[in-house]
Order: sequence, then C-alpha cells, then structure tokens
Amino acid sequence: MAGESLKRTGLYDLHIELGAKMVPFAGWDMPVQYPMGVLKEHLHTRAAAGLFDVSHMGQVILPMEAVAALETLLPVDVAGLGLNRQRYGMFTNAAGGILDDLMIANKGDHLFLVVNAACAEADIAHMSAHIPGLKVVTDRGLLALQGPQAAAVLERLLPGVAAMRFMDVAEFGWRGATLWVSRSGYTGEDGYEISVPETVVTDFARALLAEPEVAPIGLGARDSLRLEAGLCLYGHDIDITTTPVEADLLWAIQKRRRIEGGFAGADVILGQIERGTDRKRMGLRPEGRAPMREGVEIFAGPEGGAPIGRVTSGGFGPSIEAPMAMAYLPADLPQGATVYGEVRGKRLPARIVPMPFHPHSYKR
Repeated sequence: MAGESLKRTGLYDLHIELGAKMVPFAGWDMPVQYPMGVLKEHLHTRAAAGLFDVSHMGQVILPMEAVAALETLLPVDVAGLGLNRQRYGMFTNAAGGILDDLMIANKGDHLFLVVNAACAEADIAHMSAHIPGLKVVTDRGLLALQGPQAAAVLERLLPGVAAMRFMDVAEFGWRGATLWVSRSGYTGEDGYEISVPETVVTDFARALLAEPEVAPIGLGARDSLRLEAGLCLYGHDIDITTTPVEADLLWAIQKRRRIEGGFAGADVILGQIERGTDRKRMGLRPEGRAPMREGVEIFAGPEGGAPIGRVTSGGFGPSIEAPMAMAYLPADLPQGATVYGEVRGKRLPARIVPMPFHPHSYKR
C-alpha cells in the first residue's frame, strides 16, 4: 500500500519524534518498534509500564435499547453486563465462524464498543444493518498503558484509577477533557485502555511518557506480549473459519446464552458445546530455540503422514526465554503430547502445553 493512502493516528508526529520505525498495518501507518527495540520493549512492559498507541482500533457507541439487537449478532450476555463493567466478545456468522472479536462496556446510558482496526469498517456496516442509532467515534484516540507499574503511573495523572478492578470502566477529567478508562489490555499484564479526545491525546501521551516508568512500545512487542499471554489475534488465530468453541473461547459465552441461544451460528456453536469439536486451538512449546512461526505445518510423527494442523501464531517469548506457538490440532490430543513442526524442511518436536505461556497478572 502506498504511504500516501495510509491513515495516521493523532500521535503520528510523536511517533516520528520518538524515532519509531513505521509500517503499514490494517490500513494505518503504525509504529512497529522504537529505538529500544522489540525485545527490550517487551521486557520493559513486563517489568514497568509500556505505552501503546491503539488509536487505529474502532470506537463505537450504541444506545442501550440496542442490547437485544446486539445479542443477535454475538453469543455474549450483554443484558447481564453490570454497570461500568466491560466484557470480551465476538461477532459470529451463520456458520458459527468469528467475524471479529471486540470489547463491550456498559456505561449506563449507552454501550461503548472497541473493535479491531482491520475489521472496523465491516463491523460497523454489520452492526448498522441490524442496530439503529449507532455512532462511530472519530474524534478520540486510544492509548493502552500496560505493566506492573501502570496503576501507580496513571494514578498520578488521574487520581482514583488505582481503585478500579480488572474490566471496570470509568470516566476521569484531565485538563478539561473527559477520558474514558477501562482496566484492561491485551498483554496479560495489569493496565488500562484510555480513550482520549484528539485535542489532548498528544499532550496526555507526553505526560505519561514523562513518567520514569513509561516507555513507548510498538506493534512488534505488542504481538509477542499477547502471544505469551495466550491471546488470539484476529485474522491469524481466529477468523470466519474458526468457531468460538474451536478457538477455546468458550469462557466468553455466558450460561444464559448457552441456554437461550438466539445468536448468529447458535445451532453450530451450541452443537459443538454439546458434542465437542474435531479440532481446538492449543499451545505449543517447541523444543530447542528455533521458533515455529505462522504457517508451519504440524505432523503427528517425526516422518511421514499428512499434516494434522498448522501454526496460527508463533515466535520467541522474551519473558519465557523460549519459543512458543498456537496451532489448531485434533481435539483429542492430550496436553504433554509431542507433535512435530516442519521448519525449513526439518521436523522439530514440540510439546502441547496449557496457555497462557506467561502468567496473567490482572487486578482482580
């Protein structure tokens, strides 16, 4: 894609000033890394606090009367979502495939949704076809502050945020602007996502970066952090060919929806809950140091036979100091079993392990 056609977030000039290496991502010009480098950025986030520009993601407001209509599009209990609470969900199609994953917050008089950048246009069209009164938020940036020092840092700027629990949402004032804050993120670490008016987003980012614990973090480390945390990336680990049950996301489908159904693909998804699936997303720890990256075919034995699966995300985990991967494999394979990934013409052993690869540290 030509540079001129890429969209830019409100922090583009700041990224350039900070020495970011910019790359095309989902139609946006985004920082993949800063001079610190991906490895150090990853480890800094795990040790202190990392600041991510996630303004490329779609922010959407729905009226509260849209709850019933929204529930026809996803298998998540939106009606039962508490005031000032947020929940992970996914849009499904008639075949039970995942159209996108998203966050849904109950803000009292409206719902606030955050959808993936690559799917934002399609998600908005999909919702608009079923839900009147949808409003796309175009005048706010989105920041993620992640890591064990995130609460202490943000408390200095927004007193009261440290009292929030994981998946709480709240509003705070800063220099006359209203910030929408959730205690959540996609790194496995404690932290926050903060929707900030464009008028102050650069100033707010600078104020966070002025704190000694905070460093800017790019898409490279964001990917290795979420993979260590065993979290799916849409378009890689989940898509329209995978169902929530196959993707091991059953925890995101609350009991009421399993009983009542009434969402796109319910017959397929509820059938899989009842009878099981042929394949499931699983964690792999390759032996040795060589990573098994996306697309690597997995085999049952060290030679011969057809592939039994394929890696959807893989790389080296800086915090676990070892390679890690996620793959769809036959559902009856037990944890601890050894399978073989074909890397550069050689089959290398990998063990099926539980996820996350690195423990979560959310503030419960």
